[in-house]
Amino acid sequence: MKRKIVSIIGTGVIGAGWAARFLAKGYVVKAYDPNKESLEKLKKNIQTAFKSLKKLGLNKNASLKNLNVFTNLNDALHETTFVQENAPESERIKKNILKTIDNIIPKKVIIASSSSGLLPSKIQSACKFPERVLIGHPFNPVYLLPLVEIVAGKKTSHTNVKKLKKLYEHIGMRPLIVQKEIEGYISDRLQEALWREALHIINDGVASTEEVDDAIVYGPGLRWAFMGVCLTFHLAGGETGMKHMLEQFGPALKLPWTKLKAPELTNKLKKAMVSGTKKQAGKFNIQELEEQRDLFLIEIMKTLNKNQKEKFPNWGRKYNNFK
Repeated sequence: MKRKIVSIIGTGVIGAGWAARFLAKGYVVKAYDPNKESLEKLKKNIQTAFKSLKKLGLNKNASLKNLNVFTNLNDALHETTFVQENAPESERIKKNILKTIDNIIPKKVIIASSSSGLLPSKIQSACKFPERVLIGHPFNPVYLLPLVEIVAGKKTSHTNVKKLKKLYEHIGMRPLIVQKEIEGYISDRLQEALWREALHIINDGVASTEEVDDAIVYGPGLRWAFMGVCLTFHLAGGETGMKHMLEQFGPALKLPWTKLKAPELTNKLKKAMVSGTKKQAGKFNIQELEEQRDLFLIEIMKTLNKNQKEKFPNWGRKYNNFK
């Protein structure tokens, strides 16, 4: 990528996160949104993100001056070398915007969609060159969290999957290639299962929103941050690891502990969720909470990188963007 020009289509929370990450890595960003107010908000969001990114270290070519905003799609796509689309999570909307982009840019330019659950085969179906269209699903805040799920459609070329993986690695991300095309992908399916169970626990009066969060933050969440779900349970099995864990705790899978079917979102449950999280937030507004979150993420990722490099040398490369 000689000039390193990328186009960010849609500048909501995710689009702004992508823009900030690319800018921090020295790219020229052309951001498009039909709403001028959204573009003004984008500039403010990126300035806020850069406060955190500076703590991690910026590329020598990183500059807010490399941000160009447009309300005209053709202008935003001019001379682009990569497109990250962030339109609303609607198959119809994404299908239409991808078709339009596909008709404007050279066929060798990859188009990645920030969808959080749609099937790439469907949203690429109206494109002339569907082989260059695929999913690049990030996690908020995109400018800090390294995970990005890559999902190929039926017509996506393997070469473009590899190219996208390399590009994401270049901007300090940890690409995870989803081996089979499924709705919801991997991480969101796991989050959804936990979210549904949390809603049941609150709906049944077992715990408040704060108590549900504490049950994760001060318990399994700390372990998950280091080794995830499977390796955590491997340790639970003692010296024989997962084998003993499955033998000892496997029967519990037949017990009615969980209710993965989502509960009905009644007015009572909605009120409990809204009032509960508002109480948790206390005097802090959303922006202040985001700043606290970013500071915490930076520290925990630095610690994660340090420990994994020392104890698991092969894992260190996953997080080499956190010095």
